[in-house]
Amino acid sequence: MIEMEKAGFGYHGGAELLSEMSLKLQSGMFHFLTGPSGSGKTTLLRLLYADLLPTSGRVTAFGADISTLSRDQIADLRRRVGVVHQDTQFLDHLPVAENIALPQSIAGEPVEMEGLRDLLGWVQLTHQARALPPSLSGGERQRAALARAVILSPDLVLADEPTGNLDWEMSMRLMQLLIELNKSGKTVLVATHDLNLIRATKAQVAARVLRISNGTLQLAGSDL
Repeated sequence: MIEMEKAGFGYHGGAELLSEMSLKLQSGMFHFLTGPSGSGKTTLLRLLYADLLPTSGRVTAFGADISTLSRDQIADLRRRVGVVHQDTQFLDHLPVAENIALPQSIAGEPVEMEGLRDLLGWVQLTHQARALPPSLSGGERQRAALARAVILSPDLVLADEPTGNLDWEMSMRLMQLLIELNKSGKTVLVATHDLNLIRATKAQVAARVLRISNGTLQLAGSDL
């Protein structure tokens, strides 16, 4: 699906933030990515969906080297990768349902209303469908962001600190949705610094835990 081969990244004129990273995301797997704040978790995720290109090594997505992709090919790649950002952004003048459907509209696809209703029900936002984003709670915003990320039925779902601003109950509700996605066959990668969240989730699903330490990617042991 997506593979990193000794990939590294550094901003122009600076030292490499990440280096010698090797990772293979295969169909149906659940991964956690952990590490201290500023360690490069978001940067790694951006490399996976070609928002950044590696400055060393190689990243391949669905059989293609992302450094060789055209703009249209990158757009096609991003249709296959759903992303939930840490800082969720919506168009505040549009209702929640229309925000969730935006990826379909941008892709030039007709909005499939029955599928949209099912998706709203799945994230428990049916009654907020016509609400405007500023009225949503933190948990509702994250569930809306997840619905938007999966409306095009991607193969891979990336979530960057999706529970960072949520209490424990709301965090576990969101994680349950990600577990359901994984059990339906989606590959899931969640970046988080919350080790308790990882432990609670690993009790429900087989998950591989990766850690960024000193700019490199390591498989975390049983010391979590």
